[in-house]
Amino acid sequence: MPAKGHLSLSQKEKLQLALKTEEDAKVRERILMLLLLNDGKTQQEIADFIGVSLRRVAYWCVHGEPDNLETLEDGRKKGNFKKATQEYIELLLEVVEKDPQELGYEFGRWTGKRLSEHLEKETGIKLSKSQVSRILAREKYVYIWGKYSLEDKQDKKKREAFKEKLAQYLALAKEKPESIQIWFWDECGFSLRVIRRRCWTKKGKRKKVKGQRRRGRVNIMGGLRYSDQKRICFVIKKGNSETFYEQLTQLNNQICQEWEAQGNNAQEFQSKGPKIVIILDNASFHKKQEFLDKIESELPNIKLEFLPPYSPDYNLIELVWHSAKEYIAHREFETKEELEKLVKRLLNEGKLIINWSRKLKNKGNGVNVV
Repeated sequence: MPAKGHLSLSQKEKLQLALKTEEDAKVRERILMLLLLNDGKTQQEIADFIGVSLRRVAYWCVHGEPDNLETLEDGRKKGNFKKATQEYIELLLEVVEKDPQELGYEFGRWTGKRLSEHLEKETGIKLSKSQVSRILAREKYVYIWGKYSLEDKQDKKKREAFKEKLAQYLALAKEKPESIQIWFWDECGFSLRVIRRRCWTKKGKRKKVKGQRRRGRVNIMGGLRYSDQKRICFVIKKGNSETFYEQLTQLNNQICQEWEAQGNNAQEFQSKGPKIVIILDNASFHKKQEFLDKIESELPNIKLEFLPPYSPDYNLIELVWHSAKEYIAHREFETKEELEKLVKRLLNEGKLIINWSRKLKNKGNGVNVV
């Protein structure tokens, strides 16, 4: 039976170092037992100090070897993982990535129990669902909610073709900014209802956010210029074709004024001014033929380029809307006018800081914008 001072100096230093560096809390507990025993504490005193049973202390004081820290590990745990061979683990990682229906099952997702049952059939090795879960955790897998995806509704060929065309536009705008401007266009709404976002709170508590529904909404339509991130956003009553045409006309006029301020003749804007490429989605009022004809005849500098279906990730202005809503999150506005004033300042006066490298959620999937 080990007694006071039974450890040599080298053994004591080794155990003290392991006490600081060992990741397994149970192993650290057993190392502490040996060190306390070496200091002259009785097994009962050690049990009371650590908060464990006398039987546990007695076992590890006898079976724990100071020169071999592996003896302080739980042999039962070690035995369980010995059952899972490398081939078993490789097959597990292969199976968990597959759709269960590919392997003839009717269920749509894997659980620990379903994986263990399937792998028992394949390998003859029987593990519990918790053992399978631990192996997956070691391999950096987590059990979390799946994300909705609309990839099945996207046309990959159209997306690739548009991406290539957009890249050409952007390269041309960078090379000849006086000849062509790329604008990303969209609509967005800001409600009086308090926007909820993640925030720092003490563990075990949650910040309370006012959730009552309040009537009132500020509708915005506007664009973002790619070359300098200039934003021109308009407050509108309703998104429709007439409003869309009116705002494009205002955008065209403002760009014309910029062109004139550079020493050019406003009368020559249509013939010599920059071409304005508008990247926008497929909202029905964007495509009403009557107004498309008016844009073509009355605003010849403007060219509309429609995004592929279900592809908001190609529209850079989505980051502007996201950043604006994140900025005002958790804030309550007394009136619609108060909200409108702040939104105008954020969107049009350059007061909004935007993380352009941020990932945008495309219907549940995180993707880089443009």
